[in-house]
Amino acid sequence: MSTIQVLTNGGAPAAISADDLAALGAALRGTVCLPGDAGYEEVRTIWNAMIDRRPGLVVRCAGAADVMAAVRFAADRDLLLSVRGGGHNIAGSALCDGGLTIDLSTMKAVHVDPKARTVRVEPGVSLGEMDHETQAFGLAVPAGINSTTGVAGLTLGGGFGWITRKYGLTVDNLLSADVVTAGGELVRASETEHPDLFWALRGGGGNFGVVTSFQFRAHPVGPQVLSGLVVHPLEAAGELLPAFRRIADAAPDELTVWAVMRKAPPLPFLPAEWHGREVLIFAACYVGDLAAGEAAVAELRALGSPIADVIGPHPFAGWQQAFDPLLEPGARNYWKSHDFVDLPAAATDRVVEAVWNLPSDETEIFIGHLGGAMARVPVEATAFPQRASHFVMNVHTRWRDPADDDRCIAWARSLFDDTAPHAAGTAYVNFMPDDEGDRVETAFGANFARLGRVKAKYDPDNRFRVNHNIRPAAAA
Repeated sequence: MSTIQVLTNGGAPAAISADDLAALGAALRGTVCLPGDAGYEEVRTIWNAMIDRRPGLVVRCAGAADVMAAVRFAADRDLLLSVRGGGHNIAGSALCDGGLTIDLSTMKAVHVDPKARTVRVEPGVSLGEMDHETQAFGLAVPAGINSTTGVAGLTLGGGFGWITRKYGLTVDNLLSADVVTAGGELVRASETEHPDLFWALRGGGGNFGVVTSFQFRAHPVGPQVLSGLVVHPLEAAGELLPAFRRIADAAPDELTVWAVMRKAPPLPFLPAEWHGREVLIFAACYVGDLAAGEAAVAELRALGSPIADVIGPHPFAGWQQAFDPLLEPGARNYWKSHDFVDLPAAATDRVVEAVWNLPSDETEIFIGHLGGAMARVPVEATAFPQRASHFVMNVHTRWRDPADDDRCIAWARSLFDDTAPHAAGTAYVNFMPDDEGDRVETAFGANFARLGRVKAKYDPDNRFRVNHNIRPAAAA
């Protein structure tokens, strides 16, 4: 091999010589990986099977110095650049076709300081791996609901889950981040160091640099929480969803209740005759005293005539993994989402109608409720835009056969369009597929203009563009 071809930001191929590759490899603790090399297929295989991209060059990083070397290598040659953390992002922004992918997936260190109640996490760590370490000390960081999700991508988009109402978003608990900027320099971002960058990282996505370390505040949680599911026939949704809205809005911060609508999977606690039939599921988690939790969930459990009620004490780490079997890698996934400040019947009636016509057995719609601590943070405090108490709907279309792509995507888009008149206009960036570039400005709402100014300062040439891209603001 004398040269390889790697795409530039302009789309033209750049010839990279064997000597240049050897020099890059010599500068790394990690490895340079090319198509055909061991590990290449592993890197380019990510959670969403719809994403089939082939980077021209991969740098598998072992630490911050490797990331600095890779960013400088790309900058010197104006190479198209993407950054892979956990590889769980629905849009597939971990990978770029033909360009250089910086792979952080082997950077797995987690260090918990139980006295200070902080945890420092490298960008290849998953939520389950972080929970494993923090729960050893009875601590947790507010994060998502699928243990295989990457900490890095989740955090940069905002991050919410079962304990967000009590302790805030993931970004509300970020204390500092080590960031490799577009010039290949490592900086610390916090409230006192590069505070503008720190603001933008908390919800603005991967637009501003490569984070090589996150430091979080952790909170006392568990080891047991009151959690579980209450399953109803979908026929009861018209009666029960208004009650869900009322209960969720009035709940104490310790209680989170979400609604999920789908065909019932073959769960062992469901009667066999319900497997594959349309159901409405209330998923609840109370973080705090178990007896107080029983009182807090009593009204929810009293609703209707449930098929099954399996709310009880569970290990927090186990509850964080409860939905993993429904979200394993290898399926084709397409999402559409809305924020709703209220949840009017005109919207939920359309959702229920759509669930009666699901395009696949694995498709589901969930409606999560956010409020409590996260809603008491001012809109301008972080890049994450929607601080009102609100509901997040995610239309999670999931299937296996590529021949079903058009049908499944059309179904999701139709429901998205039908419910749009009732939505707030903002969106959770981590739920946006790669065809929603025209939605970025409205997704960030009042914070978009400031994000453009921070982008212009830290990445004026828009090197970090393989994402829901925020372009550098033009100079005034």
